[in-house]
Amino acid sequence: MKILIKNGRLVDPATGRDAPGDVAIAAGRVVTLGAVNPDFHPNRTIDATGLVVAPGLVDLAARLREPGHEHEGMLESEMAAAVAGGVTSLVCPPDTDPPLDEPGLVEMLKFRARNLNQAHLYPLGTLTRGLAGEVLTEMAELTEAGCVGFSQAEAPLADTLVLQRALQYASTFGYTVWLRPQDAHLGKGVAASGALATRLGLSGVPVVAETIALHTIFELMRVTGARVHLCRLSSGAGIELVRRAKAEGLPVTCDVSVNHLHLTDMDIGYFNAAMRLTPPLRQQRDRDAIRAALADGTIDALVSDHTPVDEDAKNLPFAEAEPGATGLELLLSLALKWGEDSGAGLTKALATVTCAPVRVLGDALGSLSSSAGRLVEGGMADLCLFDPAARWTVEPRAFRSQGKHSPFAGFELPGRVHTTLVAGHVAFEAK
Repeated sequence: MKILIKNGRLVDPATGRDAPGDVAIAAGRVVTLGAVNPDFHPNRTIDATGLVVAPGLVDLAARLREPGHEHEGMLESEMAAAVAGGVTSLVCPPDTDPPLDEPGLVEMLKFRARNLNQAHLYPLGTLTRGLAGEVLTEMAELTEAGCVGFSQAEAPLADTLVLQRALQYASTFGYTVWLRPQDAHLGKGVAASGALATRLGLSGVPVVAETIALHTIFELMRVTGARVHLCRLSSGAGIELVRRAKAEGLPVTCDVSVNHLHLTDMDIGYFNAAMRLTPPLRQQRDRDAIRAALADGTIDALVSDHTPVDEDAKNLPFAEAEPGATGLELLLSLALKWGEDSGAGLTKALATVTCAPVRVLGDALGSLSSSAGRLVEGGMADLCLFDPAARWTVEPRAFRSQGKHSPFAGFELPGRVHTTLVAGHVAFEAK
């Protein structure tokens, strides 16, 4: 199908483009940006007056809950949530049931995702078999099956020797290891250590749980030369360590979740289980450090940390509730809100969820490496059209995701997705 998008505001953070224009699409690819040849005869025309035409969003952390947790999310519902949020490419962690430690499981997941014809799916493989932290997986076979990196997800890897061997192997073949820095023994609490956790009687996770893990990772990176992506940093002290590591020249990238960009431990209030997250929400000084680090580029990307949780697992006392929140449909708006609040602006906010995460993935995207997260002629037509002037109130019951829990319930947010195109077909249209 040939599609013509007319009268839009074309915004591409990768190139700095921000100008009115049209987009011609044919055979799943962008044919022309700007002034379209009058000889182009579309099957369909989309009027984008008042809308921003941006690259499709790329989310580096979205749990789709298949296989094994279908009661909390089906591939169909979570992929529908992705395109409703303007997300056209997403990375899923390997902590499914069973975990993604066999090529057959990865191939099955990618096959299911392709048949849905929604967003592009990029799985992470497990770093160790069964996420048990003992025996390394066959990384080469998992890469051939479609994995873009290797991770322990939230499963602690207490054995430093196993981690060293994993980084050595990954370095040898050029794979990226994705790690959430948290000490296996200090990180067992349910809230950030501090006055609020003490007052509420909740077990705490101290900042040193993150910084000790970071020191270990960086020392092993120096020894092995491995490339590491750090997932969902939560503390100002941890961010400062990453800043120094980057200045030193270590091949490290990192991300932070939308939850930690906007919320603090005070939002827990009186044991609000919607605020039960991993890692836990920290103090305002940590949130301020996260916002500043996203602005100055120390933090490479913003992620939704989409983790749908069902009613039975969430409606429990705070310490017993399953951590996680639905986020795919909020990623764009929460990025734009940060852009407004911080003065970074729309283009900078979009960069954190488009071209910046693509730089993290690098060559792992294969044929999409040159066009994902960008508006480029000849590139894949993965686009997000949204109204930057719209304001909407978060109502979790209206989510397309099976997960109906969000710490942002009742918030008024900027920016509403109008249309999402994936490989040149309309995957979502607002009613």
